[in-house]
Amino acid sequence: MKYMVRNPGLIPSMESLKGGDVGRKRRMMREMLHGCWRSCIDPDPISNQPFVADAIIANPPSFAHIHCAQALGVPVHIMFTMPWTATRAFPHPLANIQRNKDLEPQVTNWLSYGVVDLMTWQGLGDVINSWRHRDLALAPVPASMGPGITTFLKIPHTYCWSPAVVSKPADWGPEIDVCGFFMRDEPAYEPSADLDAFLSAGPPPVYVGFGSIVVNHPARLVGIVLEAASICGVRLLISRGWSKLGEGRPNTNDVFYLGDCPHEWLFKRVSAVVHHGGAGTTACGLINARPTIIVPFFGDQPFWGRVVAQAGAGPAPIPQKELDVGTLVEAIRFCLSPAANHAVQAVAETMRQEQGVNTAVQSFHRSIPLDVMCCDLLPDQPAAWTFEKPSKTGRKRLRLSNQAVSCLLNAKKLKSADLKALRTKEYDTDVKRWDPITGGASSFLGTVTDFTFALGGTFIDPWKEYKRARVSGHEAGRASGAAAMAVGKGFASMTGAVAKGGLVSLPLAVAEGLHNVPRLYGDKPREHGKVEDWKSGGVVAAKTFGTGFYDGLTGIFTDPYKGAKEGGALGLAKGVGTGTLGFVFKPGAALFGLVAYPAQGIHKSLKARMGRSHAVWTAKSALLDHDQRQHNGNPRGESKVLQVFDAYFAQ
Repeated sequence: MKYMVRNPGLIPSMESLKGGDVGRKRRMMREMLHGCWRSCIDPDPISNQPFVADAIIANPPSFAHIHCAQALGVPVHIMFTMPWTATRAFPHPLANIQRNKDLEPQVTNWLSYGVVDLMTWQGLGDVINSWRHRDLALAPVPASMGPGITTFLKIPHTYCWSPAVVSKPADWGPEIDVCGFFMRDEPAYEPSADLDAFLSAGPPPVYVGFGSIVVNHPARLVGIVLEAASICGVRLLISRGWSKLGEGRPNTNDVFYLGDCPHEWLFKRVSAVVHHGGAGTTACGLINARPTIIVPFFGDQPFWGRVVAQAGAGPAPIPQKELDVGTLVEAIRFCLSPAANHAVQAVAETMRQEQGVNTAVQSFHRSIPLDVMCCDLLPDQPAAWTFEKPSKTGRKRLRLSNQAVSCLLNAKKLKSADLKALRTKEYDTDVKRWDPITGGASSFLGTVTDFTFALGGTFIDPWKEYKRARVSGHEAGRASGAAAMAVGKGFASMTGAVAKGGLVSLPLAVAEGLHNVPRLYGDKPREHGKVEDWKSGGVVAAKTFGTGFYDGLTGIFTDPYKGAKEGGALGLAKGVGTGTLGFVFKPGAALFGLVAYPAQGIHKSLKARMGRSHAVWTAKSALLDHDQRQHNGNPRGESKVLQVFDAYFAQ
């Protein structure tokens, strides 16, 4: 929190850079990413019951969201209290926008989101990609996709604020909802005798509190607040918070220093509230119809300050560095005015009609593919496995829950080796190639980069491993062995980088580039499907080869004919041009695809066997074993499962 107060924007201060704060935060981010992944597949730390996530709900700054979902093959849903999706309606809360008279505000607002995403990826992209490789066994996210990956993949979002204060922008798509604040029920609370006496002794006080914000000069802040209150003739209720405001000062008839107290109870008993502008505190003040003064420090706090001011429920936000007696006096007087109280009352009445939590649950349920997440034999249970078996009408596939699998294993209807971990959602993060020249060049540069990193690791990693082993107390011989292993891994990584670049990345980049060239002159190439493994790689290669040569050869005749029919002589000329280009590029894509797609499929199959599938399979298998032990080898509903299973494959 101290770091955020010292660095309220995206760019860290020189003090933080010199103090090593950035390096520490990057290490913290590595730990956080690792922890997010383990939370998706690790057993419950208290009960030790196995767990594997069927879906993920996360906020944007967790950063692990889409990557964990991609590794597991499950849906992900983003929920947050501040806007993280590009819009022309308002700027990104973390972007310090300086208005330019030459640019429309709507354009500036839209660009601010790209700037925040780009700068965030610039600082954390290497950390995220390293974690994807190490923990998730996933390929790096390309720089062209990384900054805006959730937008690119159209990940569903639910924003947890009231439409009464910030309505859904018109340029947000159907995958984005605004549901209302998440308000909890008022907790049971019994005030202390001295607090109860203070509240009863006079008119409702003005609340002042900054929660977990660590203020640099708390004594100065308290002095400003006390003087402003004296000038306005109001009583004060000051929450000490993490900054321990008013430490050492006694309570008086007009000022009470407060410890922990639920806002839901307290805000019903004050006349106005002064706080830092956190979304939850802001919502609590508004729904209780309390005029609000926001003194923002960082993050989304200025955004909420502007929202409150635009609603008329409070003055313009006062940045903490600009707070003085004069500005606070003016703000308090505004909050005590009939206009402010009338405005905040209108906002509160609308908010009280909303059901933020229920609406968010509905939004989440709309976004997940329930039709492929449920067990085919026990539809009230989530599926975890897939099973294929020949039938009279060909191979059939079933999605099975752990309980259904337990029944079938118990009846010897299938074996564990017949099962595959179910993936209910796939995310395509492959690099998009638009032409063979830039595609091939970027692939070559990527290979050079991978080789260079591997080469550097060959020299650096042995020393790291040796040092780590010695610190752990191992003898010199064992430490030297660890260093030698690191050298071997370095050479293996270099060999792998060259092999992947020459056999997979470069041919694939050229094939995809040639395949997409027709888009540049208005033609639409055929979709050849996605390569998932060596089988689908062969299918895509064969399909691309056949359609590539067919479309290239026939296009010489069909394109001029269609052009002449639609546009006369000019259309004929265009058709001759597109047909000639297609004759060159489409068969070229077909030829390169014969090598590229099978190689890509083999590479993905090997990666899946060695990496991601192992971690997910282990976690799901543990969950299955636990379910079997729970039922002591006699799963519930076995007769029903067996009956439906036999009937399904008898057809």
